Amino acid sequence: MSDIQACGIVCPTDWVPLPLDPSDDVKRWAKRTAADLTERSGAAGHKLDVSLLRRDLRTRAEDSRNRAPLYAFAFYPDGFDTALGLLEVDVIRPDDAVPRITLEWLAETFTAGDFGPPLISRTELPIGPSVRLRQNFAADGAPRRGPGVLLQSVMYGVVPTGAESALVLLVSWTAPGIDEEMEEAADSIVQTLTVEF
Repeated sequence: MSDIQACGIVCPTDWVPLPLDPSDDVKRWAKRTAADLTERSGAAGHKLDVSLLRRDLRTRAEDSRNRAPLYAFAFYPDGFDTALGLLEVDVIRPDDAVPRITLEWLAETFTAGDFGPPLISRTELPIGPSVRLRQNFAADGAPRRGPGVLLQSVMYGVVPTGAESALVLLVSWTAPGIDEEMEEAADSIVQTLTVEF
């Protein structure tokens, strides 16, 4: 068995990579990226609020940095000045508490019972076997009064063939009515994962 040294992923262009390195200037990145997305949306016939977009980009980047994943992407289709979804990839390494990572352990560890049990399935990906969890959570930061915010997600836990560690890909969203599109995106993007030992 080997350990994962590097991981790769390919996302469509409307999934914007977020700067995760502590040395990255998030404010400058958000300004430049907001200008690029505004231009792209303008070419498609949509007008965006560039300051709202810039603030949203900064918020998304800073939020992902707090979790320190390997990769993070925010979903900004043309015409939207706030992200409709988030994708993060991280590695889970064995340790004294969990000396062997299995698909069963991944499914159990990442299951939340906020709104009933998740839909769990298994699939074989190009890099190895995986478990897929489709579930809903109560979103953090929900208002104290009124209805809460539903956070929907698709999580893939992958144990690459020959690896000791696992990769976790999580796609989450709160916007209603885009479930099918987000699930299809997760199912497609996870196929692009690569690893190096």
